[in-house]
Amino acid sequence: MSRDIGGDVAMRVIIFGATGMVGQGVLRECLIDPGIERVLVIGRSPTGVHDAKLAEIIHDDFLNYSAIEAQLTGFDACFFCLGVSSIGMSEERYRHLTYDLTLAAATTLARLNPQMTFTYVTGAGTDSTEQGSRMWARVKGKTENDLLKLPFKGAYMFRPGAIQPLHGARSKTAWVQAVYTATWPLWSVLRRISPSLVTSTEQMGRAMIHVARDGYPRKVLEMEDINSV
Repeated sequence: MSRDIGGDVAMRVIIFGATGMVGQGVLRECLIDPGIERVLVIGRSPTGVHDAKLAEIIHDDFLNYSAIEAQLTGFDACFFCLGVSSIGMSEERYRHLTYDLTLAAATTLARLNPQMTFTYVTGAGTDSTEQGSRMWARVKGKTENDLLKLPFKGAYMFRPGAIQPLHGARSKTAWVQAVYTATWPLWSVLRRISPSLVTSTEQMGRAMIHVARDGYPRKVLEMEDINSV
């Protein structure tokens, strides 16, 4: 699927969750990366971004992609940045919005693009055993485990902790954005002194692109992996 442009391999990528804070950063890095020739965003609302290599599909049913399958073929990578907070949510509801929606998209893409690399944003502390006491960590762990079983060329789980939003990226959650704004002067310092705890939206995007293009020795990337790529 990849194309040679000037001797380099050009990628076509799909992004889910491009209006969220991490997704905004990933989208920006994809658009400025000369090795990516096409970016398709799938979401419920437009990003408001305009770029010659960007296309968007507004899609409401994240459990069923039959109506748009013809537009989802011929891609090399998917960056799945869609996610919700578990605060105040039942396990059933959180599982639906985390596990069910992610696996519906991934299963469809694995069938349509078996040579695709799928990268999924989870979180530090995700429970791979699926047996721990923290509900969100169990659900994320099962999501990771079942993604790794799908017949992709490669699948990688990104587990960031604290993330500094850069280049205008903003959280859609008002109180979270307020915290980022109030603590902004500390973030650059924290990234320098605690690379195992803090990353940025810019680094997340660059790392996901790098892993999609070149692979990585481990399927699950913790914070230090993300910052070292």
